[in-house]
Amino acid sequence: MTRAEITTLVGRRDTAINRRDVSALTALHADDGVVESAMAGTVEGRGAIGDIYRAWFTAFPDAAMQPGDLVIDGDRAVQFGTITGTDTGGFMGVPATSKSFKMPVVFFFTFHDGEIAYARHLYDFTGLLVQIGVLKAKPA
Repeated sequence: MTRAEITTLVGRRDTAINRRDVSALTALHADDGVVESAMAGTVEGRGAIGDIYRAWFTAFPDAAMQPGDLVIDGDRAVQFGTITGTDTGGFMGVPATSKSFKMPVVFFFTFHDGEIAYARHLYDFTGLLVQIGVLKAKPA
Protein backbone atom coordinates (compact mmCIF):
# COMPACT_ATOMS: atom_id res chain seq x y z
CA MET A 1 0.00 0.00 0.00
CA THR A 2 1.12 3.53 -0.63
CA ARG A 3 1.59 6.13 2.10
CA ALA A 4 -1.56 7.91 0.88
CA GLU A 5 -3.61 4.69 0.96
CA ILE A 6 -2.49 3.93 4.51
CA THR A 7 -3.27 7.49 5.62
CA THR A 8 -6.75 7.22 4.08
CA LEU A 9 -7.45 3.82 5.66
CA VAL A 10 -6.38 4.99 9.13
CA GLY A 11 -8.53 8.12 8.67
CA ARG A 12 -11.51 5.91 7.83
CA ARG A 13 -10.79 3.93 11.00
CA ASP A 14 -10.72 7.11 13.11
CA THR A 15 -14.05 8.21 11.63
CA ALA A 16 -15.60 4.78 12.24
CA ILE A 17 -14.40 4.81 15.86
CA ASN A 18 -15.98 8.20 16.46
CA ARG A 19 -19.22 7.00 14.83
CA ARG A 20 -18.95 3.81 16.87
CA ASP A 21 -19.55 1.87 13.65
CA VAL A 22 -18.56 -1.73 14.37
CA SER A 23 -19.37 -2.90 10.82
CA ALA A 24 -17.17 -0.25 9.22
CA LEU A 25 -14.33 -0.96 11.65
CA THR A 26 -14.51 -4.70 11.15
CA ALA A 27 -14.51 -4.31 7.36
CA LEU A 28 -11.12 -2.57 7.53
CA HIS A 29 -9.49 -5.75 8.85
CA ALA A 30 -8.44 -8.75 6.79
CA ASP A 31 -10.64 -11.87 7.03
CA ASP A 32 -7.84 -13.56 8.97
CA GLY A 33 -6.65 -10.34 10.64
CA VAL A 34 -5.19 -10.38 14.13
CA VAL A 35 -5.71 -7.85 16.92
CA GLU A 36 -3.84 -7.79 20.23
CA SER A 37 -5.12 -5.69 23.13
CA ALA A 38 -5.00 -5.64 26.91
CA MET A 39 -8.77 -6.06 27.05
CA ALA A 40 -9.14 -9.05 24.72
CA GLY A 41 -5.71 -10.64 24.44
CA THR A 42 -5.01 -11.91 20.92
CA VAL A 43 -7.96 -12.54 18.62
CA GLU A 44 -8.07 -13.63 14.99
CA GLY A 45 -10.71 -13.11 12.32
CA ARG A 46 -13.22 -10.39 11.58
CA GLY A 47 -15.90 -11.87 13.84
CA ALA A 48 -13.65 -11.84 16.91
CA ILE A 49 -12.31 -8.40 16.02
CA GLY A 50 -15.88 -7.11 15.73
CA ASP A 51 -16.58 -8.52 19.19
CA ILE A 52 -13.76 -6.37 20.63
CA TYR A 53 -15.17 -3.20 19.11
CA ARG A 54 -18.72 -4.15 20.16
CA ALA A 55 -17.65 -4.77 23.79
CA TRP A 56 -15.75 -1.47 23.86
CA PHE A 57 -18.68 0.57 22.54
CA THR A 58 -21.15 -1.23 24.83
CA ALA A 59 -19.07 -0.30 27.86
CA PHE A 60 -18.26 3.21 26.64
CA PRO A 61 -21.06 4.35 24.30
CA ASP A 62 -19.59 7.87 24.09
CA ALA A 63 -16.03 6.69 23.31
CA ALA A 64 -14.17 9.16 21.11
CA MET A 65 -10.76 9.10 19.46
CA GLN A 66 -8.61 12.18 19.03
CA PRO A 67 -5.98 11.02 16.54
CA GLY A 68 -2.43 12.22 16.86
CA ASP A 69 0.70 11.60 14.82
CA LEU A 70 0.76 8.82 12.24
CA VAL A 71 4.18 7.36 11.40
CA ILE A 72 4.33 5.17 8.28
CA ASP A 73 7.18 2.87 7.26
CA GLY A 74 6.47 0.63 4.28
CA ASP A 75 3.48 -1.58 5.07
CA ARG A 76 3.52 -0.65 8.77
CA ALA A 77 2.27 2.33 10.71
CA VAL A 78 2.09 3.61 14.26
CA GLN A 79 -0.68 5.97 15.31
CA PHE A 80 -0.71 7.95 18.52
CA GLY A 81 -3.90 9.38 19.97
CA THR A 82 -6.14 9.91 22.94
CA ILE A 83 -9.36 8.09 23.73
CA THR A 84 -12.03 9.45 26.05
CA GLY A 85 -15.28 7.99 27.25
CA THR A 86 -17.61 7.25 30.13
CA ASP A 87 -18.32 3.85 31.67
CA THR A 88 -22.10 3.81 31.30
CA GLY A 89 -22.46 0.30 29.91
CA GLY A 90 -20.36 -1.73 32.34
CA PHE A 91 -16.88 -2.99 31.53
CA MET A 92 -15.71 -6.62 31.50
CA GLY A 93 -18.58 -7.85 33.67
CA VAL A 94 -18.33 -5.04 36.22
CA PRO A 95 -21.42 -2.81 36.60
CA ALA A 96 -21.21 0.66 35.09
CA THR A 97 -19.59 3.30 37.27
CA SER A 98 -20.62 6.38 35.24
CA LYS A 99 -17.02 7.62 35.56
CA SER A 100 -15.11 9.14 32.66
CA PHE A 101 -11.63 8.37 31.42
CA LYS A 102 -9.02 9.94 29.19
CA MET A 103 -5.99 7.95 28.11
CA PRO A 104 -3.23 8.04 25.56
CA VAL A 105 -3.18 5.14 23.10
CA VAL A 106 -0.75 3.78 20.55
CA PHE A 107 -1.85 1.57 17.66
CA PHE A 108 0.63 -0.53 15.67
CA PHE A 109 -0.59 -1.69 12.27
CA THR A 110 0.61 -3.98 9.50
CA PHE A 111 -1.28 -3.68 6.20
CA HIS A 112 -1.72 -6.19 3.41
CA ASP A 113 -3.82 -5.92 0.24
CA GLY A 114 -5.56 -2.74 1.39
CA GLU A 115 -6.60 -4.09 4.79
CA ILE A 116 -5.34 -4.19 8.36
CA ALA A 117 -3.62 -7.56 8.67
CA TYR A 118 -2.39 -6.98 12.22
CA ALA A 119 -3.14 -4.40 14.90
CA ARG A 120 -1.82 -4.01 18.41
CA HIS A 121 -3.63 -1.60 20.72
CA LEU A 122 -1.45 -0.30 23.55
CA TYR A 123 -2.86 1.67 26.45
CA ASP A 124 -2.60 1.87 30.23
CA PHE A 125 -5.20 -0.76 31.10
CA THR A 126 -4.66 -0.42 34.86
CA GLY A 127 -4.91 3.37 34.59
CA LEU A 128 -8.20 2.97 32.71
CA LEU A 129 -9.58 0.73 35.47
CA VAL A 130 -8.52 3.27 38.12
CA GLN A 131 -10.10 6.17 36.22
CA ILE A 132 -13.45 4.41 35.85
CA GLY A 133 -13.43 3.36 39.49
CA VAL A 134 -13.01 -0.39 39.06
CA LEU A 135 -9.63 -0.36 40.85
CA LYS A 136 -8.57 1.84 43.72
CA ALA A 137 -5.12 3.43 43.69
CA LYS A 138 -3.21 3.77 46.94
CA PRO A 139 -2.04 7.31 47.64
CA ALA A 140 1.74 7.70 47.46
